[in-house]
Amino acid sequence: MARNRRLILSTPSEVWSLLSDGHRYGEWVTGTQQVLAADAHWPQVGARLRVRVGVGPLVLDDTCVVRVCEPERRLELEARAEPFGAARIAMKLNATLFVLDWHALRGPGIRMHGLPVDYLVEVRNGMMLTKLARIAVREHGRTLQRG
Repeated sequence: MARNRRLILSTPSEVWSLLSDGHRYGEWVTGTQQVLAADAHWPQVGARLRVRVGVGPLVLDDTCVVRVCEPERRLELEARAEPFGAARIAMKLNATLFVLDWHALRGPGIRMHGLPVDYLVEVRNGMMLTKLARIAVREHGRTLQRG
């Protein structure tokens, strides 16, 4: 399991607006090359998001399914990247502290946890939270300018 925390200097509703827009997933999720489809009812429980992930020519299509949704507080996804298995991604927003837990559910990832795999996942997720924070702060600044 990998756990990352990030203080985001933006309001929970602004951060949630990024999480609840499936079409923006690729802006902040490291490794996402393209959002292929997002259910119209994203991020309600059961909604699906199809994305293409990878580095360079090594790509695969991934499906994320919402397992838990508590608006402006919590979002849990099951990411399936066959043939590599699935992972649980739990995101919690406590005021402006964002906590992301990643845990392999099925496939080779459950046998490969520990160093160095968890370290690599933590680095990737840290990059992802940095992107999310930058976008949220940038959009918070735009909101302040309009207000």
